[in-house]
Amino acid sequence: MKKRAWIVFLDASGVSLLPEVRRTYAPRGRTPLLRHRLNRKRASMAAALGYHAADGGRGPRLCFHLKPGSYDTTALIEVLEQIKTFYAGEPVVLVWDGLSAHWSRGMRAWAAEQDWLTLERLPACAPERNPVELLWSAIKTREPAKLAGDHLADVAERGIHRVCSSEQLPWSFLTHTGLTIHPQPPQN
Repeated sequence: MKKRAWIVFLDASGVSLLPEVRRTYAPRGRTPLLRHRLNRKRASMAAALGYHAADGGRGPRLCFHLKPGSYDTTALIEVLEQIKTFYAGEPVVLVWDGLSAHWSRGMRAWAAEQDWLTLERLPACAPERNPVELLWSAIKTREPAKLAGDHLADVAERGIHRVCSSEQLPWSFLTHTGLTIHPQPPQN
């Protein structure tokens, strides 16, 4: 009997320590100030949010990667190796966008050698169909605005921990995309 696959959505994004401007309440005439060191360092982060195709009870799984600079084919292959370990070699259908590093010659050659991985491409006009985009929105609008951290990893990891500690939030990202993952009925 063939194992059921994980449907995993992957996306990368950038992050910096520059604070977000937000509205807040304060006594009249006492505007709150957020002091920071104006650190312009940037990093890239990748997240893979997976849902099991046959067993919704297994719950969503989030794999996260943070690195200085940006992602290229080599760095993305390292992320995919991490995902392979994270999902313990179970079959994975990876859904991601049309970033050139995702579909480069080197990536296609590497993916062709992987028996656990199937790659699928999101339509270019539909980034809202990727639940990881909602994850980025949830993290980037809350943690940088509320935390004046010294390290990018601290801010990003707090957001990831907040999402992972909620049983409902990762499911809500999928629901908001309008996509559903239906288990197939067992074959007789």
